[in-house]
Amino acid sequence: KAIYQMLDAEFPSDFIMIEAEPATLAQLELVHSPEYIQKVLKTADHGFTNLAPDTPTSAKSYLAAWLAAGGCLKALESLMDGRCDICFALIRPPGHHALHDRAGGFCILNNLAVTARYAMRHHSMDRIMVIDWDVHHGNGIHDLFYKQKEVLYISSHDILLYPYTGRWEEAGSGQGEGYTVNIPIPRDLNDDEFAFLYREILAPAVARYRPRVILVAAGFDGHMDDPIGRSQLSEKAYGKLIQVLLDSRNRAGSIPILLALEGGYDPRSLSLSVKEVLKVLTGRVSAQDLSILDPGQAPVLVEKAKEIHAGYGVWCD
Repeated sequence: KAIYQMLDAEFPSDFIMIEAEPATLAQLELVHSPEYIQKVLKTADHGFTNLAPDTPTSAKSYLAAWLAAGGCLKALESLMDGRCDICFALIRPPGHHALHDRAGGFCILNNLAVTARYAMRHHSMDRIMVIDWDVHHGNGIHDLFYKQKEVLYISSHDILLYPYTGRWEEAGSGQGEGYTVNIPIPRDLNDDEFAFLYREILAPAVARYRPRVILVAAGFDGHMDDPIGRSQLSEKAYGKLIQVLLDSRNRAGSIPILLALEGGYDPRSLSLSVKEVLKVLTGRVSAQDLSILDPGQAPVLVEKAKEIHAGYGVWCD
């Protein structure tokens, strides 16, 4: 509601609005087991229950989850048919913690994992980049694609927060070796440091991997006012971050981008952060406002990531 109120006030006629449709069972089964999907459907019989200790549901949660996954799929199709160049799926519940057969961390269905598998199956995509800037590690996406080279997963996260996973050295296995990039970040990272970190990793990663689509797990719980995160970012960080992403993809040939809302649990800071992203996408922010003045401690993090991944040759030497 906070985001839609912001949209009505700040962007009354700037965007094409695409209405979500529920995902089909076949689409969900690209990621989730039939038994788990049935378990989610059974929550409709209860006014209140839990799919996991940290994932409560109401009788209508299954529908919200089906629409969240379906909304991402609808956005993907809008990118593929050329209707849009960039789509932002404003959805809840989030998805990046959901696994093959269980919920977790408020996530019921893994929205972007379903979208990536659908893109692989129905659009023959063999190079999909998933960028996860939520402050929590997306263990669901991480685990589902850990052994696959068709998805290059890049995540920055506070490893001291739920789900306490995503170590530097976890870089994929088998055919997926080198295609998982985990970047644990310190809690005192500021806006410029955060943007510099992504600029130095995304630029070579997009240029070398040449993804056919970029999916973004766009969580905003790294904001300093978020009650669950413990970070020091302001909403300005996300404006700088989306500009870094745009610059990287434009140099590689205007790759379509799908952003999907993940975390962000303070309504005000969530809507302000989304607003900053949309201001950049609509050209309302000057280049000076998006400049990175002091990289601070970020170069050390970049060098560590490159040192770990140089041997794989996926995105750096």
